[in-house]
Amino acid sequence: MKDILLITPPFTQLNTPYPATAYLKGFLNTKDITSFQMDLGIEVILELFSKQGLTSVFEQADNLLLEDYNLQRIYSLREAYVSTVDVVIEFLQGKNQTLARQICSGNFLPEASRFEQLDDMEWAFGSIGMQDKAKHLATLYLEDLSDFIKECIDENFGFSRYAERLGRSANSFDEFYAYLQNEQTYIDAISLQILEKRIKEVQPKLVLISVPFPGNLYSAFRCAQYIKKYFPLIKISLGGGFPNTELRDLKDKRVFEFFDFITLDDGELPVELLYNFVTQNAVEGSFKRTFLLENNEVVYKNNSTKSDYKQSQVGTPDYSDLLLHDYISVIEIANPMHSLWSDGRWNKLTMAHGCYWGKCTFCDISLDYIKVYEPIHASILVNRMEELIAQTGENGFHFVDEAAPPALMKEVALEIIRRKLTVTWWTNIRFEKSFTRDLCFLLKASGCIAVSGGLEVASDRLLALIQKGVTVEQVAQVTRNFTETGIMVHAYLMYGYPTQTIQETVDSLEMVRQLFEIGVLQSGFWHQFAMTAHSPVGMFPEEFGVIPEMNEISFANNDIQFKDKTGINHNKFSFGLKKSLFNFMHGIGFDYELQDWFDFKIPHTTIPSDYIVSCLEREGNFNIKPTSKIIWLGGKPLTEAFTKSKKGNSWEMMQLIFHDKRETFEISLEKEKADWLIQTLESARVSNEKAPTFSHLKNDFEKQFENFELFWYSKPINTLREFGLLTV
Repeated sequence: MKDILLITPPFTQLNTPYPATAYLKGFLNTKDITSFQMDLGIEVILELFSKQGLTSVFEQADNLLLEDYNLQRIYSLREAYVSTVDVVIEFLQGKNQTLARQICSGNFLPEASRFEQLDDMEWAFGSIGMQDKAKHLATLYLEDLSDFIKECIDENFGFSRYAERLGRSANSFDEFYAYLQNEQTYIDAISLQILEKRIKEVQPKLVLISVPFPGNLYSAFRCAQYIKKYFPLIKISLGGGFPNTELRDLKDKRVFEFFDFITLDDGELPVELLYNFVTQNAVEGSFKRTFLLENNEVVYKNNSTKSDYKQSQVGTPDYSDLLLHDYISVIEIANPMHSLWSDGRWNKLTMAHGCYWGKCTFCDISLDYIKVYEPIHASILVNRMEELIAQTGENGFHFVDEAAPPALMKEVALEIIRRKLTVTWWTNIRFEKSFTRDLCFLLKASGCIAVSGGLEVASDRLLALIQKGVTVEQVAQVTRNFTETGIMVHAYLMYGYPTQTIQETVDSLEMVRQLFEIGVLQSGFWHQFAMTAHSPVGMFPEEFGVIPEMNEISFANNDIQFKDKTGINHNKFSFGLKKSLFNFMHGIGFDYELQDWFDFKIPHTTIPSDYIVSCLEREGNFNIKPTSKIIWLGGKPLTEAFTKSKKGNSWEMMQLIFHDKRETFEISLEKEKADWLIQTLESARVSNEKAPTFSHLKNDFEKQFENFELFWYSKPINTLREFGLLTV
């Protein structure tokens, strides 16, 4: 028996659990409230894609008239699918790696329409190893089966979403409610069978269902409906990203036929108060940001005087109970950053609650998950990383921040290196000037492999309108800094922002083309602008030249349909933008005219062909903050003394020989300066928590010598800076 059952309904990711329930379980541990968590999505997938599951799928299709050639082919090959599915799933779980050779050898996996893209295999993968090629082939195999299930068994099926259409900005609950009166689907039946078994095992007093995305909402309601019917004494609450953004204007009381409570924003305190209310069988309770039904009316209660918990108080996420070794890594080759999402298991953590910038006009900056900014101390964060490594056996981390703060990233990197942890991590950032070459070098040394950030519209006018706080020139320089230190960069790109002209869309594409051609961007994705109710554009549309189409809200409210006063149909740019980007990511198509990507007439770009190159050629600022830390990531040098003579004068010199992981390098200095440098490098080692500042270094140098700046920018010191002498 457990007090609380935490559920993530189908479907989110195949390769790693969505972290919301792990966050809550970690908090509940600090309150000695027992809980059990389950990712119902991965359990359904494993049941469906098994020998028994596929046998049942094909039996369901026995009496169907399959007119589509592809569906006929898959059905005809059903025995081959049933006989291979278990070993393919094991391979994608990392349990049977020798199967890669058989998969790649051909004639092992049955192939349907998804395999038609294999002509691009060598181009897309190049010399990437056999394991990744086999993963990609196995992914195509699963996608063929997914197509069959969607067409023949359940039209709402998708690997990372289920019945998403029903959850997308359904201002009225009518369609959703009507759909829930239908008979259970095949996927429903599998989900509810697993759920029933788990509820009988756990016997919870309270069930918490977390819905991060529209593609989880339908299954959440189906689960709640089932629990209400067969386990009526259990109380049920809904929370997560979807209700936090979409259900803030909830009025339809029919929703509470399924749920007893719906909580908004940070879940820790609301859940604690719900638990107290449910277990104490109270008539009246203290609630935090909670919808419930009272006197047959929907009411919103926020009557608790307690403050939300600080991030330092919520505990370490707890991944126990989840089937960590059963998640499936797939490779879809959409782009390099998307492969991080779908390949490998990542522990999820957050460096800071909210966004330290909080100004972008397309973003939900009025909501707490963005508005309330609270960073975690680096030592606490790295403590949590160590705890998760010990619990999960995984040392990969995805920091799921809105925008990780550069200053905190620096401190976390130093703490990781100081503790000699071997970790791999990536996160989301803003392309701001704080990301110097030296900071990027430090982040790479700590295990950072990739960053993603919003370039949005590559137009300085629109970036200013968006209040992004960056310029295209700045983005180019920052992406160069990351790339040159070996950190992959992904850019979120946007088109169709209010008042954006056709010329600006074309010019933005040209900027993106140049960034990829030079090699400072490795990955990207175009999104069409969507207006949300809680963003500045949604709240003050007249200021941005858009006319919203307002509907009466009784259920979900986030995405708002609108008309741009420019009258431009931005949809027509979608295919050309995405096709060109796909080519740019694979290093080709740079010499094409921009017109070649579109089947309608576009204007010539006004951007000079060397614009990004000129941005990168501008000299950097040599002004260093006096408070900047001096960090030495290298080791202690070997030394050799020698004498140098010129015009009858001689003086003592010293050669310093350094070995790093890849090569050996050396510098020569006058002996006194060499002695000073050796001592300084030792004091600047990461293990020394009180690293010297630039001001301290300058003052100390000038006690013995003259002209520190001449020394600091000399060739020997510049050599050290290439190998780990950093100013951060």
